[in-house]
Amino acid sequence: MKKVLFSAALFGITFLSAYRCVAQSKYRTGNAAKPATQQNTTTPPTTTPATQQQTAPKTTGNSRYVNANTKAGAAKANTDTTIKNKNNTTPPVTGSSRYRPGNNTATDTSKNATASGATASGNGTINYDTTIQGGFDVKPEISLRNNYAVDRSRSGKDRKPLEYEDIREDDALFSTFVWREIDGREKINQAFMYPGKDDNGDQRFFSIILSAIKNDSVVAFSSENDRFTKPLTVSEVMSMVGGKLETVEVVDPVTGITEKTVTKKPLFSPDSVYTFRIKEQVIFDKESSRLFTRIIGIAPIAKQVVAGKSVPRVLFWVYYPDMRKTLTKFEVYNAKNFSSRMTWEELFEGRFFSSYITKTTLNNPSDLTLAAMIKDPLFRLLEGENLKQKIFNFEQDLWAY
Repeated sequence: MKKVLFSAALFGITFLSAYRCVAQSKYRTGNAAKPATQQNTTTPPTTTPATQQQTAPKTTGNSRYVNANTKAGAAKANTDTTIKNKNNTTPPVTGSSRYRPGNNTATDTSKNATASGATASGNGTINYDTTIQGGFDVKPEISLRNNYAVDRSRSGKDRKPLEYEDIREDDALFSTFVWREIDGREKINQAFMYPGKDDNGDQRFFSIILSAIKNDSVVAFSSENDRFTKPLTVSEVMSMVGGKLETVEVVDPVTGITEKTVTKKPLFSPDSVYTFRIKEQVIFDKESSRLFTRIIGIAPIAKQVVAGKSVPRVLFWVYYPDMRKTLTKFEVYNAKNFSSRMTWEELFEGRFFSSYITKTTLNNPSDLTLAAMIKDPLFRLLEGENLKQKIFNFEQDLWAY
């Protein structure tokens, strides 16, 4: 019995000693960790002491909020995505935008800028040349080999226009002037807009006129009147189709800086001139008892947008007898047979085109166009057909059956 009591007493003493040691260790750990908990109450759990020492500036004062505010600011600086330098200012934005002249000079002069026709100057202004490639002022590409299965080396080189039959003024029993317009969008007139290429250049009729002015010394005259009174130089004619320099202000959307860019814009594309005005004289020769129709001049007409409306504008006039030599070199597109093509001179002399009358000297003392006298387009066309019939009836009425 004594042994049992002794064992119980020993067990109780051991248990009390162990419990007392555990209690002292618990409170001792709490007391040691308590200052660290007070210092790190406002610090995020992910922030390490080393980070705090690097980002937190030195502060002075006894306020217990100093460390808290400093650490909160350091935490905000760690989460802020704004890039700032040591002077606490935002550095200039870099990138590949073409609107940043200072930061993007190297980028704009790279392969991408060269491909788009852009060149950067020393002051950061970027010049873009937007002239349509393959326009009217392109030199013809000559084939280095025979482009046909047959020998056509002499085709067109020795052609000469036939001389006109002489008409004496005393034999002109009847005469009138007629102005017509040819619309290249009509099916019968599609050859005027054929964009094919040949050894002598573009096959559009307007390109043929420009080729005659540049290469065959054909003189162009001002569109102020149709009497060929004011000649134009080649440079003046080519400036009408080559484009004009315009200064375009471009605002950088990031910095708000306005830069001026010089851009060359074309006035029209090669397919925009599809209307041609013809001035001709109808003469009845009493010696040969036949009616002659002689073309005096040709004028290309471009469409110009004014106040949101498309307005026709005559570019210049060319004297048709001077053009005949050039027109014999160019052949007209034939959709049915490539080998049986006629020349442009044969097309005009044979009247293989469709046109409508816009003005005539027949019964027109005020010298007005049909558009000025008749507002309705349908009645205007009918009046043009009526004038054709009057000229035809005059010739037929001279004959006695």
